[in-house]
Amino acid sequence: MRAVLQRVSYASCKVSGKITGEIQQGLLVLLGVEEADEMEDLTWLAQKIVNMRIFGDDNGLMNKSLMDVNGDILLISQFTLFAQTKKGNRPSFIRAAKPPQAIPIYERMIGELQKLTGKPVATGIFGADMKIELLNDGPVTIVMNTKDKDNY
Repeated sequence: MRAVLQRVSYASCKVSGKITGEIQQGLLVLLGVEEADEMEDLTWLAQKIVNMRIFGDDNGLMNKSLMDVNGDILLISQFTLFAQTKKGNRPSFIRAAKPPQAIPIYERMIGELQKLTGKPVATGIFGADMKIELLNDGPVTIVMNTKDKDNY
C-alpha cells in the first residue's frame, strides 16, 4: 500500500459536482492498493496515519498526532500512486490492485481508521472521477509505502 498524507486546514471531494466528503483540520490521505497487499499492511498503515506526529504543538513543532488535535480524515482511493514510469511516456499501472481486490481493502481501511479515531472518515467514491480541493497546511506532505517501511 502506498499513501500520501497531506496535513490540511480544509479538504473536500466532489463527484459530478456534489460533495462526497469534506473535512476541516486533519489529513487528506490518498491511498493506493497493490496486488501484494495484506491485512498486515493495512493495520500498520492505519496506525501510522492516526499516530504520525505532524501537527504543531504550542511551540510550532510537529509533536502532535491527528488524535492529539482531534483531526479528521478524508480518504481517497488513488491507483495512480503505483504508476511505473521507467519505460516510455505513458505510465503503467500494472502493480495497482484491480477493483475486485482493491475495493474491499479500501473499505476495510475506512473501517479501521474509524475504529482508531472513533469518528467517521470522509471519503470519495472508488473509481469515480473525483475533484479534490484542499488547503495544505504547512505544507506538510508525507509519503508512505508498506512494502518499504525502512525507507519511509
